[in-house]
Amino acid sequence: MLEGYAPGVERDALSIMASRTAADRAEYVLRVLRPGMRVLDVGCGPGTITAGLATVAGRGCVVGVDREPRQFPKSSTVEFVAGDVYALPVADESVDLVFAHALVEHLARPAHALAEMRRALRPGGVLALSTSDWSRARLRPGTANVAAALRGHYLLRRRAGGDPFAGKHVASWVSAAGFRDVRTHGRFRSDMSYRALARYVEARLDAALSASPVDRDQLASAARSAWAWSHGGDGEFAQYWVELLAVK
Repeated sequence: MLEGYAPGVERDALSIMASRTAADRAEYVLRVLRPGMRVLDVGCGPGTITAGLATVAGRGCVVGVDREPRQFPKSSTVEFVAGDVYALPVADESVDLVFAHALVEHLARPAHALAEMRRALRPGGVLALSTSDWSRARLRPGTANVAAALRGHYLLRRRAGGDPFAGKHVASWVSAAGFRDVRTHGRFRSDMSYRALARYVEARLDAALSASPVDRDQLASAARSAWAWSHGGDGEFAQYWVELLAVK
């Protein structure tokens, strides 16, 4: 589903995804979700948010879609399907709500993905997206090593086809895709600790250095900065998320 998904499906990334719940990550969706609504969770990962949506929509009403089925849990309330955001495994106009958390920022073709989500939605159906914007992330202290390590992180994200600053643009992308009543809300969330982020970035940079000679000097410099960051003092990290609702 995600072109060269930059976070990967290593244990640390899966642990982060598995800690997410609907109450924490989709509260804005729960406010509009009603029993019996047909819901599609695109890029559902290990399905922890998906399961929370199903507690409201009801058994058999929610389908989780991801290209990595190894992540799927066993569930009696949610149907999990291996699939692609550019070719969703549902009929035209068959879904009441399409939800995607932390997906759009990893896509090389967000306009095509949004068109496919729109195809799946019935008229009047709701699109709900939560998209990060690294340009507004809160990192204190923002040292030179932090800035250099994050530049390497952004390089990996872009090299994989994504946009680490997608939250800036998601509303205009959704409007251009033909949706109406586009509403957004910004939220800071402490996704992980300051030093845990440093270790996460360092691990991604080290893996990229081992896998490819492309941009090696830049990545090596960023990896050294990430090491210094991870072995330094504590600080504050809060990611900035844009939560969006729109109507077909």
